[in-house]
Amino acid sequence: MPTDATARREGAAALRTVRQQWGELLLAIETPPAEPWPPRQLAHLLRPEAVDEPLVERAPLVLREHPAPLNLGALDAGLAVERALFDLADTLAAAVQRAPLDDPGRWTFRSLTDPGSRAHGLHWAALWVEGRLLDEDTEPELLLDGTAAAPYAPLPEHLLHEAHRVALVAEGRVLRAVGLDARTVPVPERPCPWCTGELTLHTDPDAPPRVTCSTGPSCTAPVDRDEFGRRVWEWHALPALVVALDATQQRAGVPQAA
Repeated sequence: MPTDATARREGAAALRTVRQQWGELLLAIETPPAEPWPPRQLAHLLRPEAVDEPLVERAPLVLREHPAPLNLGALDAGLAVERALFDLADTLAAAVQRAPLDDPGRWTFRSLTDPGSRAHGLHWAALWVEGRLLDEDTEPELLLDGTAAAPYAPLPEHLLHEAHRVALVAEGRVLRAVGLDARTVPVPERPCPWCTGELTLHTDPDAPPRVTCSTGPSCTAPVDRDEFGRRVWEWHALPALVVALDATQQRAGVPQAA
């Protein structure tokens, strides 16, 4: 079991990752499952799509209809993450919330007729849980009537570690759904344009994607080598690799992927 300090740090970082990637997950729900190449975030850079409103501000997944999602795996991941964080917020609020009823930062429970704070969506739930993980607002505050009270009690140790566990599981599900978990996969049917070696895509949640060529130093691609001597296309060079791969396919008369 991690120390309390580690649980707070890792849990908060995981919740921030969930918030940062939530827009990508919502977009993934609305698009067919992505092939390994190109990476989803690179595809968005090359072919940006206009949306009618910011993705992160759309209605919570658990509160809206899904008549024809194009990526059921991403939808299932999103629903599971939302429910997990909403339920966690309910549990933490029942244990430590002391904020008055009119406090806008208070977590409100759902009822048969009102979704409560769940109506504010994943971002709000993740921020609220992060505040409890970090024991924010646990010092007494002077109220208008002259009394002093803390909006929240410190999180008990068992709930701290439960929040840490839920946050890490949520982070993992979101990263897998958007293809940003740590993985190494061949670039399908796309040999290196300079030497026809096998290209491999490397993704990691803590770093931009990159591509390496299996040929090694003898490959003449105009990019640097990595620590193993392979030609490597870092994030800034990936658009040029996409252009080179598309040009190679056009010369060979191979239809490009949509």
